[in-house]
Amino acid sequence: MLDGCMSVSISHWLIASRPKTLGAAVAPVMAGSVLGWKLGGEFCEWLLLATLGSCMCLQVATNFFNDAVDGLKGSDTDERLGPKRITASGLVPARTVLWGAGLMLGLAVLLALPLVWYRGWPILAIGIPSLWFCYGYTGGPWPLAYRGLGELFVVLFFGLVAVTGSAFVQSGEWHVEAVVLGLQIGLLSTVLIAINNLRDVVEDAQSGKRTLAVRLGKSFAKWEIWGLHVVALLLGIYWWWALDWRWLMTLPAIPVLILGERINRGVAANEPSAVYNRFLAMAGASLLLFSAVWCWVAIYKV
Repeated sequence: MLDGCMSVSISHWLIASRPKTLGAAVAPVMAGSVLGWKLGGEFCEWLLLATLGSCMCLQVATNFFNDAVDGLKGSDTDERLGPKRITASGLVPARTVLWGAGLMLGLAVLLALPLVWYRGWPILAIGIPSLWFCYGYTGGPWPLAYRGLGELFVVLFFGLVAVTGSAFVQSGEWHVEAVVLGLQIGLLSTVLIAINNLRDVVEDAQSGKRTLAVRLGKSFAKWEIWGLHVVALLLGIYWWWALDWRWLMTLPAIPVLILGERINRGVAANEPSAVYNRFLAMAGASLLLFSAVWCWVAIYKV
């Protein structure tokens, strides 16, 4: 089966890895690592690289599992509005995609071993559930994405866990500031899945995938996207109120305000369709720019 994984074209694996979503792994690790450095006083490059590599492998594994499981369940079809899925389109057998996901999980574990050696059992405590939920997001006996819990999963694992864990790796301590930053990044990451679920609301309803957009309707989903932006920005008040780091409240908010306004107006004006793919790209750019500006301000202005 390993030979089968290797025989699939690289372009197929790139499609299944969903490169536009990888910012959800990069943003929290970079911001959390910089925060841990600023609060702990020391910075270790190899710990950052190990953390980033492991988290990116977990993200790719999640995307592979999602591709295979949704294809097997019939949630993805050739008529889907979003980017092509290699399982549903028949390009790659589901079994091969699942093996590819397993290989990415194995690589994530190998990259995390130095983190366990350096920081101990807390890495295992957050790492083992993360490994399971890469599959449990869409697979297993109680798939989160099929029960309207996808948004909660993203806030927790691509926000709180990723940011607080990355800050802990650098500083060796847990910080309240990392919780605030984790919520901000988690909410902005959740904008991506909220747009994705709204775009696919008709197909998901037909296949039995009970996302929040399916459960509560398109109007709720549109307000949800607006609310995620607003709460993420309001949390920025913490940096000024608690720490007097006013630049951390204002400058990172600028790309979110600009792109978020365009996303919210576009979602409000358009019914779910392929045009939502453009809003999805904007949301990914907003997340990365927020993280990049936050890191720059934390390094040079704080």
